[in-house]
Order: sequence, then C-alpha cells, then structure tokens
Amino acid sequence: MSLGARDQAVLWHPYTQAALAPHALGVVAGQGASLHLDDGRVILDAISSWWTCVHGHAHPRLAQALLHQAQTLEHVIFAGFTHEPGVALAEQLTALTGLDRVFYSDNGSTAVEVALKMAYQYWAHRGEKRTRFLTLEHAYHGDTVGAMSVSGIPLFARVFSDLLFSADVYEGSIHDDVAAVIVEPMVQGAGGMRVYPPEFLAKLAAQCRASGTLLIADEVMTGFGRTGTMFACEHAAVRPDILCLSKGLTGGTLPFAATVATDAIYQAFWSDDRARTFFHGHSYCGNPLGCAVALASLELFAEQPLLERSKTIGARIEEQLAAVDLPVRGLGCIRALDVPSRDAGYLADIGPRIAAHALERGVLLRPLGNVVYAMPPLCTTDDEADQIGAVMADAVRATA
Repeated sequence: MSLGARDQAVLWHPYTQAALAPHALGVVAGQGASLHLDDGRVILDAISSWWTCVHGHAHPRLAQALLHQAQTLEHVIFAGFTHEPGVALAEQLTALTGLDRVFYSDNGSTAVEVALKMAYQYWAHRGEKRTRFLTLEHAYHGDTVGAMSVSGIPLFARVFSDLLFSADVYEGSIHDDVAAVIVEPMVQGAGGMRVYPPEFLAKLAAQCRASGTLLIADEVMTGFGRTGTMFACEHAAVRPDILCLSKGLTGGTLPFAATVATDAIYQAFWSDDRARTFFHGHSYCGNPLGCAVALASLELFAEQPLLERSKTIGARIEEQLAAVDLPVRGLGCIRALDVPSRDAGYLADIGPRIAAHALERGVLLRPLGNVVYAMPPLCTTDDEADQIGAVMADAVRATA
C-alpha cells in the first residue's frame, strides 16, 4: 500500500479539505531544491515547503550540526538553565537585528503570540492604558488565537470570531491608545504575496516613534534572505521594537522561533515583584537542537553570497514569466502574479488546477487561490529557477 493510501486512513492534514484533495504524495527523501517521491518522481520544491527551507533539503551542514548537538545535549528546561547554543544564537541574533533580548519559542504563530503579549504587558507595567492593536488589511500572522486576532483574512478566522480580541486596520494614523502596530514588512504572504513600497513601511515606523507606539515586525516569512536582504525591514532602514522570526531561522530543518525585543521592553519586566514576570513559556523553549541548527544556518549566510543569490533566482523566474504577459511582483527570490479568474480569493478553483498542472511537469506550487507564486530555496540553480518560471508560465496559460 502506498504512503498516500496509508496516510488517508489515519492523518488530518493542515489547510486541506480532505473530501476534495487527492491522496497526499509520499516523500522519501529531499536533496537541495528537489523532493523524491515514493513513486520514483523527483519534483522541484518551488515554495520551500511552506517557506521554511532556505538552504535546500537535507543540507549536510545543518544535518551535521543537528547530529552533533543531539549527541551532546538534546534538551534542557530553559527556566533557570541555559546552554552554549542558546546563548551563542541570541548573541548573533541581537547583533544582526540591532535589538537586545531574545525570547525563544517553537513556531511563527507562537512568536507572534509572544510579541502581542509582550507588548500588551509592557504597557500595563508602565501604567498606561494602551490596549489596541493595529494591523494591515490582508494581514496574516498565524493560527493561534492572538495571531488570528491581528490577521485580516476572514476566511481563516470567521468561525472563531467570538474567541478573538478586537484589532483595527491601520488607516494612516496612530492614536495614543495603541499598544502596537504589527506588520509583515514589504511582502504580505498568505494574504496574496502583496508587495508594498519601502516608503510606506518607513512612514509607518516614523508614526510609531512619534506616538510612542511599539512596532512589531513579523518576519516569519520574509526573514533570512527571502526578499534579498537578511531581514525585509532593511529595505526601509527600519528597526522594529519587536521582531518575530521562525521558518528560515533553522533553514527549515526544525520547528523553532524567536521573538527579539528592545532592552526598553525587557526592562519594563525587570522588578523585585515576581508578579511582573512575563508568564509565557513552552516545554521546548530554547531547545538546543534548534539553536545549534540555526547557528549553522547563519554560518552559511556568512560564508556564501546568499542574499545576491536570492535576487538572481527571483530575476530568472521573472524572465520566464514574461511569456504570460501578466504583471509580476516580488522581492528577492519571491515572485507572484494574479491569474485572471471568474472566482478570486483563497478558495478560487483555479489554484488547485494550476498546482496539479505544475506537479505533472515536476514542480511543486501551492497557489493562494488565483495568486500563483514561487519562493524556492536559495540553493536553487539557474536551470532550476528557469524551470520553475517556465512551468509557472505554462500552468497559467493552460488553466486560465
């Protein structure tokens, strides 16, 4: 019996309507930008397995770091204890971001949840009633309750509306009752790979400074070279007060996350009163395996011109997409276009048709409804980037 058939009997997959979806494809190995299936096919992972796999699959340096750490210390409680990879990674993240304190967790939604609670409690400790959060239209920040509350895709959160707190869409100004503004810098991912100009981000950051409002940058998707800079905030020369990281933090090898904050926020919790503690934590907070692999990933960025490689990959994909004569947008290795369709939005039927057409031609795509995009690993070769772009163009022409 195939992996797909066995899977169908026991598993429940994310963001998948099982009644309509085909059997899950069995993957037996990954190498670079390629996935090897149990039926013998090899396909290009043009979306980095949900935007995580920065350096490609089964990267030997990341695997070696994981093995070494697993043989040394696999895990230890991070309350009252610490370890070398945890400290070393925090040192590097603070140096890279210009921020001061690192709080570890385990995924992007949780990194955002930490940021929201951190911002809210910061103002409470200061004795200021700032309880509102602002977000951008079409935002997506995750699937936990707080992260859904500041997201702007009703389809994902509508059924949970009674559980969510109220957040307002930023409309050009910030009032003094706002605790924080949360943004996906430069590119909004699940909301349709929407790219906005750096001037907008710079203006928003300036308004936050003027009003004393905290700026939370959700770089879970955009961080680690995806937009051609290490962090997307660099396009606008913006330093947020709180930065959320995950996905590419470990090169996609392990679930791991970090919320990085200014020392001013940290100091609001520093007290002789134990009730002022930040009461948040996870069993696997600061996991040494995640820290060690993240350090190995950062070493690869230091040794190789991966940021330039990101731009080259995106440019080559865009060259191939010229064949469809539709506007193409993107930064770094990200490229996206809207396919004309009688039904737009996340549930547009054209998305699964494009995905199926591309898969038959050896490329994994996962369109956001009628938005077709690519975000391949930074190890993608020129020929592979050309193939991704050509298959995207062919799939659009064949199904539109």
